[in-house]
Amino acid sequence: VITWVKKNNPDLILLDLMLPGTNGKDICKDIRAFSKTPIIMVTAMIDEIDRLIGLELGADDYICKPFSPKEVVARVKAVLRRSDPDYLNNFNENEFKVNHDAFSVLIKGKKLDLTPVEFRMLTMFIDHPGRVYNRDQILNTVFDDGRIVLDRTVDTHIKNLRQKLNDANPEKDYIRSIYGIGYSFE
Repeated sequence: VITWVKKNNPDLILLDLMLPGTNGKDICKDIRAFSKTPIIMVTAMIDEIDRLIGLELGADDYICKPFSPKEVVARVKAVLRRSDPDYLNNFNENEFKVNHDAFSVLIKGKKLDLTPVEFRMLTMFIDHPGRVYNRDQILNTVFDDGRIVLDRTVDTHIKNLRQKLNDANPEKDYIRSIYGIGYSFE
């Protein structure tokens, strides 16, 4: 784990304390020795003393099992906000400006009129340019509220998003189809 963290420099670490063959508390302590990467401990150890020790070892937050996935997402966002205030609020690269707080996207200074689904889809792509997402990954990321949605719905939203991006900047195709696999953002 330590080698992987050193090599990949993640934005955040969700660390289970009860890992087979190793102690999550020791891993947290070792990571803290060389990295300021935010760490959220996720564990079934619910006693107050365990929580205090975890936080003293360098964890930024501590979540006890069982937990709500929505709570985990909210805590991850909160920790990322505290560690880097601009991480979730603004993305600015080349022609894009994304403001997560205002749910707005500018492309070359032109505001895109996006639906909430299109906004979540575009920010997912922008956050990981070049990464290929299959339909299921897009569904799980964009429709995270438990709705039952057909995978072909993704194709419709991609088509609409492509059209809006093309209207704002006709010189570039941002979303690429990878036949038989999914979509990526260029």
